[in-house]
Amino acid sequence: MAKALIVGGGIAGLSSAWALARRGFAVELFEQGPLPNSRSSSYDEHRIIRHAYGEMEGYAHLMPEAFATWERLWRETGRRHFESLPALYILREDDDAGWYEPAARSLGAMHIGFRDIPLDDAPRLLPMVNLDGASRLVETEGAGMLFPSRILTDLVLLLARLGVRLHADARVQRVDPERGTLRADGHEHGGDVVVVAAGAWADRLVPGLRGVAVPSRQAVIYLAPPPELVAAWDAAPVIIDFGRHSRTYTLPPRQGTRLKVGDHIFTRRGDPDEDRAATDADADPLWAAAQRTYRGLDRYAVLERRACFYTVTEDERFILRPIGPRGWVCSACSGHGFKLGALMGEAVARGVAGDVVPAHLADWAAGRIVPGAA
Repeated sequence: MAKALIVGGGIAGLSSAWALARRGFAVELFEQGPLPNSRSSSYDEHRIIRHAYGEMEGYAHLMPEAFATWERLWRETGRRHFESLPALYILREDDDAGWYEPAARSLGAMHIGFRDIPLDDAPRLLPMVNLDGASRLVETEGAGMLFPSRILTDLVLLLARLGVRLHADARVQRVDPERGTLRADGHEHGGDVVVVAAGAWADRLVPGLRGVAVPSRQAVIYLAPPPELVAAWDAAPVIIDFGRHSRTYTLPPRQGTRLKVGDHIFTRRGDPDEDRAATDADADPLWAAAQRTYRGLDRYAVLERRACFYTVTEDERFILRPIGPRGWVCSACSGHGFKLGALMGEAVARGVAGDVVPAHLADWAAGRIVPGAA
């Protein structure tokens, strides 16, 4: 039986272990903290999943398969940690006009519904939104929220049932992709292949990622709306504001989660070992952006300001490729990481098993393959 060693207990590592175990590999997974680890980039109350990707059409066309992979996971765990919601995109006068046409093209090709919401109707439907400078409101189907901390917990329990050997609190100091080995807490472990899926820590183990897939400290803010807006938020979609100065994403409170606001402006700085309590330097730019997205934000109760880490490349693309004869790396990028994480784990297994040409897999994972494109 071939043996795979997985470094990282976030969504990519756990999903890779799940996919490889289903293929008959003996799997050992190493995570530097507990399983699941609240410091991992994957850990959160909720994350957006969607089909609309604007000019990144290759990622849009990955989403049907990503949704199907999540459904396979729900069947195996017996619990479905997903809520279907529309996604609302706020396009403002200072937007990049290149988003709408490719989004409409890819959604149409995948038969995902979308519509314009008349700006005159928006104050009634979305009383919390600041419409200053808004030029278009686009609502799409095929979206919703995943609940990551619950998903990760169920995946860990599933892997244990599948016979995966789980090493919690095991910090990996070195991987050797030539021999398929790793060193964790002073002990050598050997296998037929080693997979690095260590998120914001991956560049410490894979020198080729340094300066390419960069840790990026980001802020999110959890809020409670004022009483007069509770009903509006209970009926709200996920909201993405494409304003140049208000580039925010918002997840409404659902299934016991809090209202969350984050931004899509990458800091490209920070050490993932840093404390996760957000400083004023982390949160103030996000708060300023959120005030441009929402009216009367000062009336909301701030429940928590939290720092998290993404891994960012210049072109916001996944990296999935071999790193030697017995090594692979799977590095997520920006906000794509969780929604595509289960699918990327399946892709790791295909690559390790030799079912696909590595160069093709790398282009696929980077969203460079658009069906029907010339």
